[in-house]
Amino acid sequence: MTTFVLMHGGGMGGWTWKFCREILEAKGHTVYTPTFTGFGEREHLISRAAGNDVHVLDVVNVLKYEDLSDVVLVAHSYAGTIVPGVLAQAGERVSRAILLDAIIAHAGERIASLLGFASEADAAGLDAMLAAGEGPIGSGVHLQQREMSKTHPFMMSAERQQWLLDHLSDQPMRATSCAIAVGAESITHKVDYVAAQHTIMGAMHERARALGWPVHPHPGDHAFNVGDPEGTCDIILRITG
Repeated sequence: MTTFVLMHGGGMGGWTWKFCREILEAKGHTVYTPTFTGFGEREHLISRAAGNDVHVLDVVNVLKYEDLSDVVLVAHSYAGTIVPGVLAQAGERVSRAILLDAIIAHAGERIASLLGFASEADAAGLDAMLAAGEGPIGSGVHLQQREMSKTHPFMMSAERQQWLLDHLSDQPMRATSCAIAVGAESITHKVDYVAAQHTIMGAMHERARALGWPVHPHPGDHAFNVGDPEGTCDIILRITG
């Protein structure tokens, strides 16, 4: 049996793995679903200081204090930027990583400029403002996703989509403006990438291929871990053997 640490995407939390966790645990696997500082049930801890480095430590400390070893990290979306830092600090506890339609950042890059939400100069300026204790604490991503769903519904039942939208929370602005300290180019562990067919992450799929990672297709959209937990778990378990 395998120990999985499932890491969530932007505006989400450990709750987003509810359906995947049930499936994996029913098959006898051990599953941890940490929530990053400032997200989900930890939204009361949102601050201008909660960036990538804090979220890396959120996961490193789960591995440390739960005495975990031979772990498979599964990272969705934003969490793809967390994986390299976790491996750098606690790689001896991890056997491999699986990225689900995740962001792949190289050292020094900022998510805001990498994904085209802002210029590099603007993203760096925003980060400096936050470091000085000024500027917006949250990014408003939960409001953006709810608005976008009105014209571009998720590929899931209306009931499942409403559950997803109701649970979304804000996330620290620092997570998107800070420079990533440890990039994907540093990873030496085995990594597999699962690419959604209907997504804005196409450039990330190409980055995964450029890094030499096996890329596995999924016919769904960016939230396929919620919309198709059965298919998601099938891919994960096929990769882990």
